[in-house]
Amino acid sequence: MKILILGLDGAGKTTILYRLQVGEVVTTIPTIGFNVETVTYKNLKFQVWDLGGQTSIRPYWRCYYSNTEAVIYVVDSCDRDRIGISKSDLVAMLEEEELRKAILAVFANKQDMEQAMTSSEMANSLGLPALKG
Repeated sequence: MKILILGLDGAGKTTILYRLQVGEVVTTIPTIGFNVETVTYKNLKFQVWDLGGQTSIRPYWRCYYSNTEAVIYVVDSCDRDRIGISKSDLVAMLEEEELRKAILAVFANKQDMEQAMTSSEMANSLGLPALKG
């Protein structure tokens, strides 16, 4: 199963990837390009692609959409200034034909931070209630 981890730069995509793979938080650097790892969970193997989220890299995400079965979209809960960009990138991604049948999971990351938006604030800011159905 191919899973993409997408989101803006600094959202925590790589940290989530390696937390899933090795079970602990590791120190990471900004992803230029992508990281791909095999994650095993209860005898199931997933090929997880973590794509860089910088402005210059995001247009290339679509090159990786083929055969994707699930997308984990990571949003920094503290990044109020760029929540609108996160929303527009999410909406654009969901309009792609190659992702029409993909499962979507949205991670509101950094919820442990004092200035973090609540999960309901995040959902409303991203327009998630309108995506149901």
